[in-house]
Amino acid sequence: MSLTVEQLKHLERRLHDERAHLTMALDRYLGEQASEDGQDRQGDLSKLPFHLADQGTETMDRELDASNAARMSAELSEIDEALVRLFKVPETFGICEDTGRDIPFARLDMIPWARTCGDKPPS
Repeated sequence: MSLTVEQLKHLERRLHDERAHLTMALDRYLGEQASEDGQDRQGDLSKLPFHLADQGTETMDRELDASNAARMSAELSEIDEALVRLFKVPETFGICEDTGRDIPFARLDMIPWARTCGDKPPS
């Protein structure tokens, strides 16, 4: 079962939509980081927490945001690689790299940059 032209076009749109969504989210995160850095450089202490528990929460929030940004960046890279595969070798797009079998369209619709079908490779 190869992917039809219509399915490939659908997946291309999904990849572009996901890429736009992630790019916006990363831009927003980087803009917030730049804003906070500028505030710190100007000596504005109004955002600094005064209680140790607040400082811990603030640190945890920053680490979570940084972790999410790293995940989004990695996902963006996967999407870019999927677009390259889709355009350069469309006949291999949707083929599991582990098993060589077709990746189900339902999986590709959910994760259009998927490289594997989720099955174990044959022994």
